[in-house]
Amino acid sequence: MDVSPVVHNVAPAHSQPAAEQLAERRDLIQASRAVNQSGVLGEQNELVFVLDRQTHRAIMRVVDRNTQEVVMQLPPEYVLNLAAGLREKG
Repeated sequence: MDVSPVVHNVAPAHSQPAAEQLAERRDLIQASRAVNQSGVLGEQNELVFVLDRQTHRAIMRVVDRNTQEVVMQLPPEYVLNLAAGLREKG
């Protein structure tokens, strides 16, 4: 089973020391591997973490391995859009 979650800086670089960012990234990768290996999401789905470029927030996705379709995402896209809009106004 190939588990290759995409994890970038989970928070903006100025808010956490580099060592903390690396530790957090390592923890996310280990957690996603454990979930994916457990089979709790089924054989077809995998857990993936990504970074939203506009809000710099971590996003958790359940992705269909065959189609790469996003089955579920937290936070949802509309929340990310709302956060981006508020950021532009502020």
